[in-house]
Formats: sequence, C-alpha cells, structure tokens
Amino acid sequence: MGKGQLEVLNALDVAKTQWYHFTAIIVAGMGFFTDAYDLFCISLVTKLLGRIYYHVDGAEKPGSLPPNVSAAVNGVAFCGTLAGQLFFGWLGDKLGRKKVYGMTLMLMVICSIASGLSFGKSPKGVMATLCFFRFWLGFGIGGDYPLSATIMSEYANKKTRGAFIAAVFAMQGFGILAGGIFALIVSSAFNAAFKAPAYEDDPIASTAPQADYLWRIIVMVGALPAALTYYWRMKMPETARYTALVAKNAKQAASDMSKVLQVELEAEEQKIQELDRDKGNGYGLFSKEFLRRHGLHLLGTTSTWFLLDIAFYSQNLFQKDIFSAVGWIPPAKTMNAIQEVYKIARAQTLIALCSTVPGYWFTVAFIDKIGRFAIQMMGFFFMTVFMFALAIPYDHWTHKSNRLGFVIMYSLTFFFANFGPNATTFVVPAEIFPARLRSTCHGISAASGKLGAIVGAFGFLYLAQNKDKTKTDAGYPPGIGVKNSLIVLGVVNLLGLLFTFLVPESKGKSLEEMSGENQDEGAQDMERDPSSNNSRTVPV
Repeated sequence: MGKGQLEVLNALDVAKTQWYHFTAIIVAGMGFFTDAYDLFCISLVTKLLGRIYYHVDGAEKPGSLPPNVSAAVNGVAFCGTLAGQLFFGWLGDKLGRKKVYGMTLMLMVICSIASGLSFGKSPKGVMATLCFFRFWLGFGIGGDYPLSATIMSEYANKKTRGAFIAAVFAMQGFGILAGGIFALIVSSAFNAAFKAPAYEDDPIASTAPQADYLWRIIVMVGALPAALTYYWRMKMPETARYTALVAKNAKQAASDMSKVLQVELEAEEQKIQELDRDKGNGYGLFSKEFLRRHGLHLLGTTSTWFLLDIAFYSQNLFQKDIFSAVGWIPPAKTMNAIQEVYKIARAQTLIALCSTVPGYWFTVAFIDKIGRFAIQMMGFFFMTVFMFALAIPYDHWTHKSNRLGFVIMYSLTFFFANFGPNATTFVVPAEIFPARLRSTCHGISAASGKLGAIVGAFGFLYLAQNKDKTKTDAGYPPGIGVKNSLIVLGVVNLLGLLFTFLVPESKGKSLEEMSGENQDEGAQDMERDPSSNNSRTVPV
C-alpha cells in the first residue's frame, strides 16, 4: 500500500461481508430490476399494439406495427439510455453519487406511469406520446448504470467486490423474469374475463376493447419496484471514496463509514490535504496524463462493451423464428390478441429461466475466484464458437428435425454472454478508473455498449433480411440473409475476445491500487503485476 491510503478506505477494503453489503446490493439492484423490466416489457406488447392500432380490414394476418414505428417504439428507450449514461455518469462525478441517484429513480417512476397513459386521437399520436415518454424513461435508466456500479464498487471490500457488482447487474435477469411472469398473470386474467374468438374466426372481435388496458398495465407496473426503493436510496450515505477523494471531506467520510461499518474511524484531514497537493492526482479526462495511465483501459472497456452488445441484442432477430419453430408461439391468426400476449410472455419467461438468469449467477459465483479477464475471454470464445457453429451449417439447422439442436446452441450462446462479457463489461469500468472520473468513465463505456445495442437490434434487423426481395418481411429492403448475419456476429465476438487483452485484471486489488490514486509513482509501478502493465501505458 502506498503512503497515501486513507484508514477509512482501507477499512472498507478489508471489511468482512456484512449486512450493509446486502442492503447496498438490494437497493442498487432494484434499480436494475426496474431497468430490465422497463426495457424488455415493451417486446411483450408490441404485437398487441399492432393489433389494436394498425388493424387492416380484410387482411389475412392481424395488424402489425410498420417497421419504422416498431423500430421507434423498441429503440427510443435505447437512445434515451445512451444519453442518460453519459449525462448522469458525468453528473455523478460532479455532484456526488447519492444526489444524482434519487433523480434517476424518480425519472424512471414518472416516465413508467406516463408511458402507460400515452394518449392521442390517432394511432400516430399514441405512438408518438409513448415514444416521448419511453425516451425519458431510458434517460433515467441510463443514469442507473454508472451510478449503481460505482456505488457498489466503492462500498464493497476488495475480496468480494466483483461478486457484489455482478449481483447488482444480475438483478436484470430477475427483472426480465418478473416482466414475463406479470404479463402471464395479467393476460390470463384478461383472457378469462373477456372471451374473444381467434383472428381467423372474427378479425374485429379477436381484439377485445379491454386489451388496450392490458398493455398499459404491463408498462406502468415497472414504476412499482423503483418507487419502493426510493426511500432507502435516499437514506444511503454518500460513498466514502467520493466524500474523501473527490469532495475532500475527511470528517464526513469517517463519520458516515463509522456508522456503516460500526467501528470508530479517525478523520485524516492532513492526509486529504497531502493528496490534494499532489499534482499527479489532479489530471482530467482529456489530459495527456489520463491518456498515458488509462487511455488503453478506456478503449478496452468501451470496445468490448460495444462489440458484446451488438451480438447480445441481435438475439431479437432469431427469437420469433425460434419460438415458432419450437411451437411456443403458434401462428398469430390462430389466436386472439390477449392469447398472443400470453404466449409471447410464456416464451420469454422460459428463455429467462433457462439461459438468462443462470448465466448471471454463474458470474456472481466465480468472478472473484477465476477473475474478470478469464470470464470475459471464456465468454467471448464460446460465443464465437457457437455463432460459427450456427452459421456455417445454417441450412442443416433449418430442417425441422434439427431445430431443437439450434435452440440449444442458441441458448448456450446467451448463457455464455451472461456468464461472460455481459456481466464483466459492467463490473470492470467501475474498478479501474480514479474516483473523480469513475462514474464518467463507466458512463462512457456503458454508452458505447448501448450504441452497440442499437446496431445489434436495428442494423441487423435490416441486414438479416432475405436476399430475395419477394421473401423479406413487410416494409424491409433485401439484406444479406440470416446465415451471413450470423457469420458477421461470429467475427464481432472474435474481435471482442481480442480487445479484452486491453482490459486489466482487478481481482483482489483495491480501487486505489487499480487507478493509481493515493500512491507514490514508484510504488504504483512496483505494485502493478506484469499482466496489467501491458495494458497500462500508451506512449504520448
């Protein structure tokens, strides 16, 4: 440890796992639970929105959202999230984690409710209002990424820090699961109360008028878990690392952490003043010193998150084919509108149970044993292998007898995304940057990921269209086909594996050791192991 390590920070680093750690996981994790519910619940109701607002008399199939409307409804929250990650990440370093934490939560609560109250005289009006509130909902969700990760990393001890941050992120899995289960319950109740024939029997009557309430209820319930945790978020003290290292208030940091850790801590104001005088600790984000120390780290965290999310969010491409192939979702015309919501929710819940949730918790269990680097490398490696295994013999998988194999391979791809880079790309940026830039750098990394999500979800929607113009989905131009799209995704995962070499291993090290704060230059160089040296400096 260098000369400048503060007692309060050391106490946090070596603290045994206590009740406050679990409180922090639940309070920060419920934000992520809400984020996942809000972001993914829209996919449960898009088919229903098409039936209600875009019904065409005499059409063979039920109404569906036009491509541009569908892209807007599904994608506008991603755009909001990207903006929110950058803005609130920066604000979290300027005003403090706690002050901004409440803002993001209130924004999520208000916009969840407002999304469900979307109104308009025409379908266009309803969709425009929905998109407006979904953007601001995404803006609030975006703030939760850098703040939750930073707060958890700054509260945790160094021995189990990875598991704690990953556990916050893993609450996403439960949010997706909760969205599916709630939609199952509500659609079952609606279906029992408002009987309707299948679309092929009576196109008009197949969409019960009450179905308009169904999607609104599903969208609005996302406000509930966020509202319930608001009180506890406001009671959490500011993190000691922000108070001591950024706000330079040693007394407050010692007082806050004495209550949290239930030990007596000394306020080391002299050490804070020494650190303040140390010019090596004052560099900004756009300085040469930041580029020298952390330039490659930031390139590593942004590029790996960007590449991962391209592959991760492209799953929307194959979900409808897979669900139909396995028989989880029958043809739309054989169901009424409410039954269709039930069937889609059932399929999403099964996918979440089988591959999404287990993958997250495997990361929680192993991240502090085998390290971030190994998990990320392994995840990208298996995602690459499975993508190529799906792509190269793609024609083989399209035969009905081989479809189960396709589903298993597909599920394994996303199991290794979650027991792999989907979790580690969230954890690492919260550990390797200085306290005064930690939230900003995490926000930049996360925003880069969301940019990848937009490319994955929408770029590939167009790219994967059939080469034959007559076989494309309604309203889409011809693309390169699913097989070639899968090959491109395999290459994307391979690039992710290569860029992982830029990211240092932070297992078992204190945050100050990783960021080089509070230490002599000499001690800092000595304490770094050779594996992190190769990704530490970039010549200026």
